[in-house]
Amino acid sequence: MDLFEGLCGREEGFIQLSSHVGNYEMVGYSLVSPKRINALVFAGETATVMQNRAVLFGETNVTMVPVSEDLSHIFALNNALADGEIASLPGDRVFGSQKTLQCRFFGDPARFPAGPFTLAVQRDVRILTVFAMKEGRRKYKVLLDILPEPEGETKQDRIQSLADAYAARLEAVVRACPDQWYNFYDFWK
Repeated sequence: MDLFEGLCGREEGFIQLSSHVGNYEMVGYSLVSPKRINALVFAGETATVMQNRAVLFGETNVTMVPVSEDLSHIFALNNALADGEIASLPGDRVFGSQKTLQCRFFGDPARFPAGPFTLAVQRDVRILTVFAMKEGRRKYKVLLDILPEPEGETKQDRIQSLADAYAARLEAVVRACPDQWYNFYDFWK
């Protein structure tokens, strides 16, 4: 948790990047943050699921930002980072966007969303990867890692650098806990 607390202690915001491995939502219910966490959520959930999340997140510093057709969620996350807050979003789903990056994932080219990495480069913020892995009944281990500073001469090179680092980190976690990867999405299209 030192990595998380260190980033929270800085004036600028940061991106907290998750994926569909382990139980990331568990982190949102238990994470204590002095900064507001603006969590991107799928807007197509049932009203009951969204209401229950709102109640549980009401006891934390988490605000849900539903994905919207008018793309207002992008502005909300950008504003959160500008205000020194945390933008929390998944880095392993494309959500129908045509803006993708190709990265090596399990030895083959795979598509990842460009959004999180583009946002990080544009706002010049760090990316913290967060995975909550189940270790036993009612026991989770939270894995945190800060992606390296992006490398490259161009903006696109730096965006690709972050995406490649994330894909490598995700692959390492999935290799360690393959039975906790909830993949219902074709990465290799």
